Amino acid sequence: MKRIILAVSVLALCGCTVGPNYKRPQLALPGEFRGAPAAGPEPAGSIADTKWQDLFPDPILNQMVSTALAHNFDLLIAAERVQQARSQLGITRANQYPFLDAQLNFTAERSSTDSNFPVPAGTKLSASYTTLGAALSWELDIWGRLRRLTEASRARYLASEEGHRAVGVSLVSEVMEAYFQLLEQDLELEISRKTQGIAKDSLSLVELRRQRGAASGLDVRQAEQLLYTAGAQSAAAEHAIAESENLLSLLQGGAPAAQARGRKLEEISMPARMPTGLPSSLLERRPDIREAEQNLVAANAEIGAARALYFPQLSLSAFAGGQARSLLELASGPARVYSVAPGAVQSIFHAGQIRNQVRYSEAQQREMLITYQKSIYTALREVADALVSFDRLREQRNQEEQLVRTLEETVRLSDLRYRGGLDSYLQVLDAQRNLFSGQLVLAQLRLQERVSVVQLYRALGGGWS
Repeated sequence: MKRIILAVSVLALCGCTVGPNYKRPQLALPGEFRGAPAAGPEPAGSIADTKWQDLFPDPILNQMVSTALAHNFDLLIAAERVQQARSQLGITRANQYPFLDAQLNFTAERSSTDSNFPVPAGTKLSASYTTLGAALSWELDIWGRLRRLTEASRARYLASEEGHRAVGVSLVSEVMEAYFQLLEQDLELEISRKTQGIAKDSLSLVELRRQRGAASGLDVRQAEQLLYTAGAQSAAAEHAIAESENLLSLLQGGAPAAQARGRKLEEISMPARMPTGLPSSLLERRPDIREAEQNLVAANAEIGAARALYFPQLSLSAFAGGQARSLLELASGPARVYSVAPGAVQSIFHAGQIRNQVRYSEAQQREMLITYQKSIYTALREVADALVSFDRLREQRNQEEQLVRTLEETVRLSDLRYRGGLDSYLQVLDAQRNLFSGQLVLAQLRLQERVSVVQLYRALGGGWS
């Protein structure tokens, strides 16, 4: 029996593995990102190499991100999926090894006296016996079917780890964007309340002038327009602030609550340089691309597992123990029993089941290949979009700042002309409304400029290493 087991073990270890071995697809990648700044004399780096704690110098923001990374529900769910995939790998890998089980059977039977063959008188028709021993079962992986399944399971486990990292990258950027959104809404509320105060003062002046006969009722109604417009904007900003605070609470794994603030939005400085590195670095840096590649590895391995079904499936089962009428006799020499049963199953007609299984696995592999390619080119697009967004937003913000300064001077001059009786209050109202609108737009541009940095950081794969 030992010789038989040794022989089949050697045969199993020397078996081949059918199916294609994985090779990373060769894709034509550009030499640089579209819209990337020209590289200087220093070696090209990437902003994605920056730790997220150093991206924006705001301790409150960094504390929020740290709390989210520790308590966010989506990240915790992703971590549990990693554990599930690791356990599934252990289950699949165990099928490559022999299984050994203890068996205990009790059998009691009685023969019939009313049968085709006469039973002599006095014959004992009932009997009972007990069997105790160890049973071995082993599927011999000659063609590598189990090894391919283990390879696929290992790739899925690695894909789950990359998925966990991808959730972390998204979480870091989501917290940063939500925090900047909250600061921008604070700025809108401040602008609205300041405008409300100016509108109240203007309304008081117009009413005083009307009482003295220097202004009309129309001037009063026009002055009220800015007051009510600013009041409505204040209410809208307060509404948005509450929702942003609730979102940040959820991202940090907590119940809705007020959120602390650090610096004001315009006080948060942005990185002085925005290097991108090379496009080829995305293949190793972005977790979603690495996850897509591991899914491709798994699909590739399953082709081999499907093709192995064309070949005979070899198995070995063995039993060693004792069988006796009495439990005390199980260890005696006469009660000893053993059996060895090698087996082979070769499919002959399965109505095309195996062929279609192979086709199915090949189609899945092609789908994962397309998904992998798409993830790479999607990443290239996201980086290019973030680069052009940051570049244009910076110019747009500079122009808006100049516009706001011009509008502030326009308000001052129109107010002087109104007080001097040279213009109607409509000119003042238009100037104040234009300034109010310009200040709100400037606040939005400051938000979008910082968000574009976060988006570029995320697109390059920063935030998890």
